Amino acid sequence: MARLDITALDSLKYRVIVSEEGSTSTHEVTLQPEDLESLSADASGEKLVEASFRFLLDREPKESIMSRFDLSVISRYFPDFPDRIADYL
Repeated sequence: MARLDITALDSLKYRVIVSEEGSTSTHEVTLQPEDLESLSADASGEKLVEASFRFLLDREPKESIMSRFDLSVISRYFPDFPDRIADYL
């Protein structure tokens, strides 16, 4: 299982370092307030980002995850994301 180190860079931007099998990848994720509200119920931004990465890692290797993206783009690639994210929170 991958280890996730999440650092808030500001209230809407996070750095995520994914460590797995002796290698790491680094990602910068922005989060819009409306996405936090609609996707996470009452979870923090950090928890939503962590859950989102768990969701992504169940579907693709860390190397396939974009290095910079807004959390809202996940549903463009995985239409079930809004319905499934609660399973990861």
